[in-house]
Amino acid sequence: VTFTEFTHVHDICRGPEFLLNTLVYSESERPVVAQLYGKDPDLFYQATHAACELGFDGIDINMGCPIKDMIKKGACSAMIQNPELANAVIAATKKGTNGKIPESVKTRIGFNKIDTQSWIGNLLEQNLDALIIHGRTRKEMSKVPAHWDEVKKAVELRDKIAPNTVIIGNGDVMSREQGIELAKQTGVDGIMIGRGIFQDLFVFEEIKKSHTPEEMLGILLEHIKLYEKQWGSERSYEPLKKFYKIYINGFDGASKIRADIMNTKSTIEGKKFVEALLKRVK
Repeated sequence: VTFTEFTHVHDICRGPEFLLNTLVYSESERPVVAQLYGKDPDLFYQATHAACELGFDGIDINMGCPIKDMIKKGACSAMIQNPELANAVIAATKKGTNGKIPESVKTRIGFNKIDTQSWIGNLLEQNLDALIIHGRTRKEMSKVPAHWDEVKKAVELRDKIAPNTVIIGNGDVMSREQGIELAKQTGVDGIMIGRGIFQDLFVFEEIKKSHTPEEMLGILLEHIKLYEKQWGSERSYEPLKKFYKIYINGFDGASKIRADIMNTKSTIEGKKFVEALLKRVK
């Protein structure tokens, strides 16, 4: 299951012509879930209608992003401090889906302190299809190890309050094997991997095997071509560079190569650079 970047409910309500970046998906990514954020229940109701029309397989409400700008707007993890509004947003979203597609919430275990019993308990009372729990508070950001013991407590709460709600655990999962082990230890129904993909492009691989620099560079070249095909001149080349460390890593000279490719100014230059590298490693 794949999730989109999070998109403000106001933007999705403006119409498809404004959904250029964050909600674009391909059929190969299904089932694909539209991740939304905001604080206006009415806009969530409208946005959910739009998401259904755009063919998404589910709706996820982001109540976990810890970024200060989002907190100031009263959205994302700020919802942890406003459970009444959070519940109203969930109710509006459920009304908007009208049973057509499932809805979930992604959140943390508290705002300034761990509050699994109260906050997660409240969400479970909303009869969600799924609840995705990142095992840290908003204050902790990603600075401390995820509290998987609290995720386990959330599963125990689920069993008492809402046995039909799927619980998905998230936080510090860097391999498929680790995720499966955490699922066994905590009883979660599923595992979400986020930053782990930046450490290992093949993190979902069922049978681990080695991958050569040539293979990684070949995939990088494909990534650049797909980016160019999808966005053309609509989107800056710069955001693509943050992914280069995934591909150019773990082999002799990788650090120097990364530094050099970061100096490229366009997808055309990026392609030429990688094509030249491929000729050298073959």
